[in-house]
Amino acid sequence: APLCLPPTTATSILKRQKQLRRKNVRFDQVTVYYFARRQGFTSVPSQGGSSLGMAQRHNSVRRYTLCEFAQEQEVNHREILREHLKEEKLHAKKMKLTKNGTVESEEAEGLTLEDVSDDDIDVENVEVDDYFFLQPLPTKRRRALLRASGVHRIDAEEKQELRAIRLSREECGCDCRLYCDPEACACSQAGIKCQ
Repeated sequence: APLCLPPTTATSILKRQKQLRRKNVRFDQVTVYYFARRQGFTSVPSQGGSSLGMAQRHNSVRRYTLCEFAQEQEVNHREILREHLKEEKLHAKKMKLTKNGTVESEEAEGLTLEDVSDDDIDVENVEVDDYFFLQPLPTKRRRALLRASGVHRIDAEEKQELRAIRLSREECGCDCRLYCDPEACACSQAGIKCQ
């Protein structure tokens, strides 16, 4: 954890007048706005429906010193890392029981994160800052996060819209080969250079 030292405020009485007139920007605190989680409708996850979003207005505000914020981030990242390592360990246990997914196992199907103890994972020997935290969440996890945040009715239309967007992104450009026929070229008809 970073060492936090109190800011030094001892300044000369003669210099005080000059300092008050200066208009420097100082970064000595972090303001964090917290928003409730909502269904997104603004992003396209690589699979499934129910994108994650946030409420229109924040529900709380918290101010930190730079050092307090760094410590808070360290704690949060360690917790995320602990959960991720637990999920990896759970997956490894399931794979072992099913011989890499080739054999059905009722025991493997019944395993949950509660079956992975903190003794099974080693968070302390993993460098938190080197770990990638913005990893995509599977559909089930996104839905669970929404429900835990109080979203009782997940709009099923978003799932269809996201599927249509993903399908439309699979086709890019036109069908021209070797030469472009402007009358048949979708790019040319859309007013863009033939792809």
